[in-house]
Amino acid sequence: MMRVRNYIDQKDVRLIGPNCPGMLTPGESKVGIIPGDIAIPGNIGVVSRSGTLTYEVLYALKQVGLGASTCVGIGGDPVNGTSHLDVIRLFMEDPETHGIIMIGEIGGSAEEEAAAWIKTHGTKPVAGFIAGATAPPGRRMGHAGAIVSGGKGTAQAKIEAFKDAGIGVAETPSDMADTLLRMM
Repeated sequence: MMRVRNYIDQKDVRLIGPNCPGMLTPGESKVGIIPGDIAIPGNIGVVSRSGTLTYEVLYALKQVGLGASTCVGIGGDPVNGTSHLDVIRLFMEDPETHGIIMIGEIGGSAEEEAAAWIKTHGTKPVAGFIAGATAPPGRRMGHAGAIVSGGKGTAQAKIEAFKDAGIGVAETPSDMADTLLRMM
């Protein structure tokens, strides 16, 4: 993946993944395995490291009458083609996106980096959720990137970074849509 990443960094292309469900713009386009019927067109951007939680939030948005402008599953591997921050920047520039949901998980620092950028550059409401709060430190979980070591990448550190950046933190995955709705 490192060679692929180095190659695409020199080109005008964007790689989504690896190990991700793809992208969905409801009613327009779909690349990957995100079920199209769980989402409706709308103005909420979704970026996620977790495929299953991506599906859950799209369905939750639909249940409260909010649709997605675009949903990007970036995957949970430690080296990926597109980061949370890459997608957040695109959503902040997109006139069709009025709010953002960011789903992260333990391991790595991508969510903290995105939160730091949002704190100084964010112009739209962002709600988030971090999976893995009960995971034991140092133990590898389901994804290659879901490992906490040296006190970095913990759920608590990411949640604190979210709060510090003004990101609304959902306590459970099913609260993500309502958390964003309260911020809009």
